[in-house]
Parts: sequence; structure tokens; C-alpha cells
Amino acid sequence: MMSAHISLSAEVPEDLAGNRLDQIAAQLFPEYSRARLQSWIKDGSLRVNAQSLRPRDRLKTGDLLQIEVELVSSEQFLPQPIQLDIIFEDEDLVILNKPANLVVHPAAGHWQGTLLNGLLHAYPKLEAIPRAGIVHRLDKDTTGLMVVAKNLQSHSILVQQLQERSIEREYEAIVHGVLTGGGVIDVPLGRHPVNRKKKAVVVKGKDSITHYRVLQRFRSHTHVQLNLQTGRTHQIRVHMTHINHSLVGDPLYGGRLQLPTACSEEFEQQLRNFKRQALHARRLALVHPTSERKLSWEVVAPDDFQQLLSAIRNDFGITEGLGE
Repeated sequence: MMSAHISLSAEVPEDLAGNRLDQIAAQLFPEYSRARLQSWIKDGSLRVNAQSLRPRDRLKTGDLLQIEVELVSSEQFLPQPIQLDIIFEDEDLVILNKPANLVVHPAAGHWQGTLLNGLLHAYPKLEAIPRAGIVHRLDKDTTGLMVVAKNLQSHSILVQQLQERSIEREYEAIVHGVLTGGGVIDVPLGRHPVNRKKKAVVVKGKDSITHYRVLQRFRSHTHVQLNLQTGRTHQIRVHMTHINHSLVGDPLYGGRLQLPTACSEEFEQQLRNFKRQALHARRLALVHPTSERKLSWEVVAPDDFQQLLSAIRNDFGITEGLGE
């Protein structure tokens, strides 16, 4: 088992006096995420004047903040050889292209064969980093770009960027129906009131914002670009369903199979055989945690997505021709 010991201290300067402990800690230890600092305050790893305080307690000038924590992998996951499609790599991070049918993190029903298992095999030192350095997730059958931090400091900085919404994530999807134009979906998301596997639009949910624009319209589908302002679980899938344009192939939110009128038998089979949500994370941009340079990457959608799009274009061309 690998671990990393952290020992830090800092005094409260005059300009921060009077603020909450969690706010001051975020200013004094910016290399660590607010969520991590909150957890250290609550478990006593971050103390003030050798005492455990609450995150909301106010501090005064000269108060001494001390962090003493041993970061040990809290869960024992099996390293497994899994092929990784690495797009970029340096000492601080890895950018990879996740395929469909790959669970990102072990959970009930998927304790092995996940991306995390593969990362632990390829980079054993990731055992000492929360979630093996995984900064954000993609659903099992969503494809595309992800960032993984290779050290604790990079992980904290990237998580903070994610919380501050400065990491840019651009997706493309194929949805049912014909969108007349782009727009913004700004509705809160939370746990579905009945189905625990699903998320839903709920009044007291977390703020969730998706920007979308039309890439190409067809007779019964639309190819769209989506940009996340927030990153809630299943956000794009729920938001697009909310405006009555669910993702093609979505097994959880798509409802009954929707077939266009007078479509060819070949096109019908293509739609029936596409068993996952047609969603691809095609572009990722962030500020490098060490160089502080703005970097971006882009990958094309996988073959099954491209074949589906080609079939929709072909159907559109055929039906347009018949109508002339």
C-alpha cells in the first residue's frame, strides 16, 4: 500500500482575519481542493492552534493552521492490464480517450475491469492519490476525453479548476427530433424520486447548466454540440430528455425506440443495434497545473458513432430525394 505524508502550517494574515476557517484554508493552501480541506477540517487533520474547529468558525490574525495527514489508499482495488488510449502524457497528467463499455470507477456490479483498475496497473504510484488521479468521470458508454492527475498537487489543482468551472468540456451527440436552433438548458438536477439509478429535474436539485448548438439537422434527428457549464451526473442525458430531444440509443432516458417514418430496413436495423447513448466528449481544455499554460485536446468520435451519423445522413438524402 502506498501513502503520502503531508505536513503544512501557515498563520492567518491580517487581511484574512475574521473569515471562516474553510475560506481561510482555501486561501492559505490553494494547491488543495476546497472539498479536501473541508474533509481535513472535519476529521481533525487540519487544526487551528492545535485544536479542532468547525469549518464555519471565524479566525483572527496570527492563528496557526496546521495540516498533518497521511494519505493512504482507502480502498484496495486490483491493478489490471487494460488497454489505455493515451492522447497526451507528462509528469503531471494523462489525457486519455475512453472507449464505450468501460466503467470509470469500481462500484457495485463492476469491481474489476474499470478504468481505475487499468490506471493502477499502468501507473502504480496512483494508488496514493484519491480515485487513482481521476478528476472527472464519463458514463460507462460515453466515449471521449478525460484527464487523470499523476500526483497529489496536480490532482488538487485540477479538481479546483473543475469546481471553479474553468475546465472546458465539449461534447457532441445525436438526438431524436429536429432542433430549430441552439440554446441554454438551466434546470436543477437531483436524484430521481422513484428510480435510484436515474437523475431528474427537481426543484431543490443542484444547479445544472448545459449550452447546446446545432451542428446539422436531418429529417428526424439532430447532430448537436454541447458545452458543460456544470458537470452533474447524467447532466446532458437528462437535460436533452427534459427538452424532448433524448439521445439516440440512451438505455436509461431514451424511452421507447423511435423510428422515423418510411425509413429503410437497413436504417431501422442501425438504430435498433445502437445500444448506447450517442454521446462523445470530443474536446477538453484546461490550465496545466505546473506550467500554467492553457492546453486543449480534441478527438474524433468512435466508429459506431460515425457509422450512425452516416446512416442518418444517408436516410436524410434518400428521403429528400423521394420528396422532390
